[in-house]
Amino acid sequence: MLDPRSEIYPTIEYRPIQPTDLEALEKIHLALFPIRYERGFFLNVVNGHGIVSWGAVDTSRSDDRRDQIIGFVTTRMIAAKDSEIEDLFRYNSSRKDLTLVYILTLGVVDSYRNLGIEFSLAASSLVREVVKYAASIPNCRGVYLHVISYNQPAISFYKKMLFKLVRRLPMFYYIRGQHYDSYLFVYYVNGGRSPCSPLAFVKMLVAKFWTKEDHCNPRWTRCQESNTLLAPQSNKRIIRGDNTRCHV
Repeated sequence: MLDPRSEIYPTIEYRPIQPTDLEALEKIHLALFPIRYERGFFLNVVNGHGIVSWGAVDTSRSDDRRDQIIGFVTTRMIAAKDSEIEDLFRYNSSRKDLTLVYILTLGVVDSYRNLGIEFSLAASSLVREVVKYAASIPNCRGVYLHVISYNQPAISFYKKMLFKLVRRLPMFYYIRGQHYDSYLFVYYVNGGRSPCSPLAFVKMLVAKFWTKEDHCNPRWTRCQESNTLLAPQSNKRIIRGDNTRCHV
């Protein structure tokens, strides 16, 4: 256990999740998240089956745990047309192959959280790895995720990381008999942009003119990147468990 009062800070490095991380990955998820993931999820993560992930390790440890993960981020690629925010990219309707990277889970073990690392060094570096990966894919237009409405540290963190708050989903989560809203954040890459930006708006109008598709107009109550865009309720998540913390 690290001493939060210590002036010696760990040396954190980042690498892909690998099969030897299976046990540690399961334990950290169990400790951090209210949802209980099936074994198959972790096997897919460590073997890279449909999931791209990164781990944070403390190489300053002198014992055999120096390569043991103390933090992680897991993601998967989603076709933009199949995502919950497909309407945000209708201005580029000529592209049918656009993709997005969805952050599934992000977390850091408690002993490192107590050092204030989670929402500064470790977590921000892990998210940067995701953004860099998304930007390396030519047809990818963004990274997105959900944050439960009461998780103010996570909300502040993603805003600091320049993610755009684009939507609020009422009663998205159901935890221990209680409904909670979800905020949806997006980080645009490779020319992706809010449909409220002037260039995106012009492109949307051009696309509508040529395709004559009246349904291309997005239905939002507000059109400012800094404000929550209210939308019809999307897929809900029912989460059971005693631990109601939700990091993404």
